[in-house]
Amino acid sequence: MANARVTVHPEARIDRIEPELHGHFSEHLGRCVYDGLWTDDTADEDGFREDVLGLLADLEIPVLRWPGGCFADDYHWEDGVGSREDRPRRRNLFWAQGREDVPEESNAFGTDEFLEFCERVGTEPYLAANVGSGDPQEAADWVEYCNYDGDTELADRRRANGHEEPYGVKYWGLGNENWGCGGQMTPEQYAREYRRFATYVGSMDNLMLDHDLELIACGFENHEWNHRFMEEIGNTNWGVEFPLDHLTLHHYYGRTMSIAEAGEEKYDQFLVEALEMDYHIERIASAINAVATTRDIGVIIDEWGAWHTEAVAENGLEQPGTVIDALSAAAVLDIFNHHSDVMTMSNIAQTVNVLQCLVETDGDEAWARPTYRVFDLYAPHKGNDALTTTVDTPSREVEHGDDDLPFVGASASVAEDGETYVTVTNLDCRDGHTVEVAIEGADAGDADVAAQVLFEGQDPGLEAGASNADEFAADDLGVDVDGDVLTVDLAPSTVAGISVE
Repeated sequence: MANARVTVHPEARIDRIEPELHGHFSEHLGRCVYDGLWTDDTADEDGFREDVLGLLADLEIPVLRWPGGCFADDYHWEDGVGSREDRPRRRNLFWAQGREDVPEESNAFGTDEFLEFCERVGTEPYLAANVGSGDPQEAADWVEYCNYDGDTELADRRRANGHEEPYGVKYWGLGNENWGCGGQMTPEQYAREYRRFATYVGSMDNLMLDHDLELIACGFENHEWNHRFMEEIGNTNWGVEFPLDHLTLHHYYGRTMSIAEAGEEKYDQFLVEALEMDYHIERIASAINAVATTRDIGVIIDEWGAWHTEAVAENGLEQPGTVIDALSAAAVLDIFNHHSDVMTMSNIAQTVNVLQCLVETDGDEAWARPTYRVFDLYAPHKGNDALTTTVDTPSREVEHGDDDLPFVGASASVAEDGETYVTVTNLDCRDGHTVEVAIEGADAGDADVAAQVLFEGQDPGLEAGASNADEFAADDLGVDVDGDVLTVDLAPSTVAGISVE
């Protein structure tokens, strides 16, 4: 007998689920770039890891943010272009690189390498410009180098460096965590700096480019900070009233939890922290709507994911890739679907080897982590219209917290051809649950119904490695169909995707 029910309301569409909600983030940190994206024994003639390229291309990642992160606000892009032999070796002010714990940057991987990587994977680049220690001219020059098709020194330099045509980079972040590692700025100070940068960068698409740029400001989990930033950014007597297309924040969870030492109570607390994403999206959207509108300024979560006690600066922020982390990713992606009316992008941290990465490497081996499997299972949502869902679920009180953990979560979407896709999570790591999924107005008995499930029979703390990575792939899931009601049995800590067409 079912003890949870998900009701899908096809007449209550939310908005389009932008594919960019499944975006990713790579920083010059630990083994993310060097030994992750680029250069080691498995590299091709240009230094790219073919195994990593293949895994990410198969996932069809929509957008990739680079070069940081904190690294971005001490990075000068001209250090990383031109002949590698002539590129200067610089400090990495915030992070060690590789497993040697060296706080230095070779600049062997720079703008052209990153943008070629994006071309090979088939993803849209998102560049984060240096506001903390840089200046507007440097940022505007970077846009010109990447995007201008005319006869200037910077455009010619790009051609000389091997790329005749402009890259056409659309997404430009102006600063990163400028309330912290990006300069310790007040919201008013950052707003004034942001407007100064946006004046120069934002003017590039006026005469020089044949496409519009989308400018991104970096917000804060302190939502009063966001309110003050938005008020100050709109306080102008000249120019564009709100010179930003998106406002971001960063949300990590699990900072006090060790994967090795965690048990059932810690898992509950961890998942409740992940579900706080819903609160943060609502609050940052309210900060925008207080002075402007989310119809014009989208919400981006361009750093998010699990960050455990195992991930420290000394090991390049590496931590195990486990089922419980993947389960949290499913819960967050459901939340993003629910907020598709305000959200325009997200970027999980980070793509390879660092934090809640999707791909891990070790020498000449690369493999997909459990979180990769979740992104793959959720891929049918991309580009669909999100549908309102209501969930009737039991819950459990969480120790050392004010919130209960709902056992079942879900989101749903519909494609242009009418196919409905529903994802359902059993966030209960202790017990299985029988879940009814009702699609209002549909007769599932006349439809083709197919379902898959992730992590059935696997412990929440189970870690993926090269030898067992394939064991985390999705299995077929049985569905009982009765009219407009589908019934599935979900084992503890599992994620299901159900297609009805």
